[in-house]
Amino acid sequence: MTTSPEYVDSREDLAAFVRSLQRGHAEGAGSWENTDLPSFLEALAAWIDDADGWYSNAGRELPVSGDWTFFARALRAAAIYE
Repeated sequence: MTTSPEYVDSREDLAAFVRSLQRGHAEGAGSWENTDLPSFLEALAAWIDDADGWYSNAGRELPVSGDWTFFARALRAAAIYE
């Protein structure tokens, strides 16, 4: 089970990580700051906008070669995929 983004190195790891987020939310949503979908998506967008600051504060470089399109397609597909 992938519980840290630091260990996501593949598509399968990403799917396992998302499932672990879902389980964590189901087991204790009270520990989440953004418990409903609108606030979660707003926080996601805000973090993406500010990611360069997070990476800088962590002493890392923002990945420029990430497959942003894949992630965008996954988010869009989740709205209709069964």
